[in-house]
Amino acid sequence: MVTLRLIQVSVVLLLTGCQSTGVTVDNQLKLEGAWHIEKINGQSVVNYSPAKLNFSQNGVLSGNNSCNTFSGNYTFIGDALTLAPEAGTMKACVDALESQEKQVMTLMPKVTQARLVKTQLLLQDEDDKTLFILNKTSNFQDDNVSVILEK
Repeated sequence: MVTLRLIQVSVVLLLTGCQSTGVTVDNQLKLEGAWHIEKINGQSVVNYSPAKLNFSQNGVLSGNNSCNTFSGNYTFIGDALTLAPEAGTMKACVDALESQEKQVMTLMPKVTQARLVKTQLLLQDEDDKTLFILNKTSNFQDDNVSVILEK
């Protein structure tokens, strides 16, 4: 009886371990580098938007919020992520980019988790709502200066 129960439990565990969701999630996510913002709160960014987030190894966050550059800090432990933008430039922009900039700055502090799904970085809130979808860029980032590497 005990042997039969042990076999049943083993089969259930084996089958559960073989299930696939069809989504690739990287639990060893490396945030470091430049990430271009593709969608904000479910909406595609304005065409040719420079919106991006740069994560440095030392917890420094910088980037472009669509119109202006900003800097601040981030913490990333497990999949828990907090973004704390602190300072930024204040250039005037066209209305569409200014509106997008406000969304970026309003939503960044609401991010509580990060997940990599296939090649996209999803930044989500505490209710698992995706606030940002980002793609890794091939840009080199140093001191808020971007250099695009051409092939």
